[in-house]
Amino acid sequence: MTAKPGLMIHQTLIFDFDGTIADTLGETRRIFNRIAADYGIRQVEEHEMGELRHLSLKQLLIRLDIPKRRVPALISRGTALLRESIEQLKMIDGMPEVIVELRRHVSRLGILTSNAPSNVELFLQAHGLREPFDFISSTCKLTGKAKHLRAIRKTFSLRHGEMLYVGDELRDVKASHKAGIPVAAVTWGFNSRESLAAEAPQYLIDRPADFLSLLAPR
Repeated sequence: MTAKPGLMIHQTLIFDFDGTIADTLGETRRIFNRIAADYGIRQVEEHEMGELRHLSLKQLLIRLDIPKRRVPALISRGTALLRESIEQLKMIDGMPEVIVELRRHVSRLGILTSNAPSNVELFLQAHGLREPFDFISSTCKLTGKAKHLRAIRKTFSLRHGEMLYVGDELRDVKASHKAGIPVAAVTWGFNSRESLAAEAPQYLIDRPADFLSLLAPR
């Protein structure tokens, strides 16, 4: 498709939250280790994180020996505990400036996350960045994003290529492919650059400023 001069190639940008906008990885591991024993699950040591970054969600659950039936309870409790510290967490370096700049060149910005909308609201308000986003949507299922992406696309009557999802995990890339929506994978979040590249996202983004390269030339 042809973009107007100075506009974003994709006019609707939907961002993942954890690991993409918010630097939540360390806090998520701390909370997981805090509650792991209550579910008969072992803790995750810091030295394991490098290896775990290469794994898909299914592989991660197997490696940590987490039964699928435990996942909903872990997410629910972990999300509630994250609320206690969400306002103190840092934003990914460079993202505030890029979000403000991108908002000038797109029709809408949104967030689709597995986190709770109330957590996202608190975080964005604490960083003075709630205004750029038109909506915050969430799914309580770790593998439910494809359905929500299709719903967002339908809501705004968007054609293929007019919408771009941005995430840091393999499941984000897979959900976008399943939904028929272009995806940009950021390499500073949970999954490694190598594992993300293997899933063939439309874009690999190594630093927030690289988003500006998607602007159409003036």
